[in-house]
Amino acid sequence: MKAKMKTHVIVKTHELALKGKNRPWFMRHLVNNLRKATAGTGVSKVWQGHMLVGLSLDDESVWPAVSDRVRECFGVAKFFKAYEVPVDLDIVKEVLPGFLGDRNFQSFRISANRADKRFPVTSEEINRDLGTFVKDLTGARVDLSNPDLEVFLDVLSSGILLYFEEVRGHGGLPVGVSGDVMTMLSGGIDSPVAAWQMMKRGCRARFTHFHSYPLVDRSSIEKAVELASHLNQHQFASSLSLVPLSDIQKQIIVSTPPAYRVILYRRFMVRITEILARLQGAKAIVTGESCGQVSSQTLENIAVIDAVADMPILRPLIGLNKEEIVQMSRGMGTFAISIQPDQDCCSLFVPKHPETHARLETVVKLEAGLAVDELVEAAVANTEVREVATSRSGAYSGASVS
Repeated sequence: MKAKMKTHVIVKTHELALKGKNRPWFMRHLVNNLRKATAGTGVSKVWQGHMLVGLSLDDESVWPAVSDRVRECFGVAKFFKAYEVPVDLDIVKEVLPGFLGDRNFQSFRISANRADKRFPVTSEEINRDLGTFVKDLTGARVDLSNPDLEVFLDVLSSGILLYFEEVRGHGGLPVGVSGDVMTMLSGGIDSPVAAWQMMKRGCRARFTHFHSYPLVDRSSIEKAVELASHLNQHQFASSLSLVPLSDIQKQIIVSTPPAYRVILYRRFMVRITEILARLQGAKAIVTGESCGQVSSQTLENIAVIDAVADMPILRPLIGLNKEEIVQMSRGMGTFAISIQPDQDCCSLFVPKHPETHARLETVVKLEAGLAVDELVEAAVANTEVREVATSRSGAYSGASVS
């Protein structure tokens, strides 16, 4: 009987259930993202039910591949492999022994949801009826608080969905509901975590990477490409802007005191990132900065750097320490990429004693000796923008579009 049942993936949300009248809009985004995420895996249909999203599978054998894709889709709190039976509790009782026979449990709970209110038996009555059946069948006791096994039933108009073990997702909001952001992707540990955090809040992340090639090798570019590809599994499409910073750095080195180099680098990077963000429709800049972690991230220096921006700069990691960020990076799967050796543009010509409490008036005076507008325009003009796509093997695939 089990082999003949239709198999589905049942997706449950958390935050989306709290959105009130806006819930349908959020759910539509989740449905569309799940459809994109599972394309080509053997999903025959993605559909929306009452407080859930269902994915119908061509065959139960595709569950592992579909599960991997669904798990990485933001907005998914948890999901289950479910079996569909006709809308008949007697048939449920016929198939339950086959599902319970190879499970080891001393306590259980029945959790029924009568989504189709036309079904004549209430959820509470279903719980009592099937609870008695399972208790008599297995000898296990009912435990509503901490059961060894929970049996879920969703009564829909088309059939009853029966499922057991849950798989945890990342939760959050579906990518796309909060607009686009431009992430300054350094190639280190922090900025990919910052991008991930914003994607989890429903933002679609675009990426900007600054490099000093040909003053250094292309290793930081290669890392940025790999990181963008890895992050793209959560959002299905994005862009990576590769910005040459070497000409700007050479001008700063010959014209300004060493202590201010990093601050000036960062101000130019913010100016350029904002222009690229506006060109690509992003509404905010995202960085991986954490308060006090390095010299450019003191409150005084952050304020001086932010002074050149007209759009919001978001720092989702601002209150985290390095150990917390590293743990998040490991969980995301970006840590191993981030720690690969590279020649980062911001580590080029860094002074031994950088300024940690910069004054805006001082920095503005230093920039007066630089051709700021011309340098920024040249960097933007020489930026290479790539469309990023994650292949099914997880490898980067993309091409230059400018």
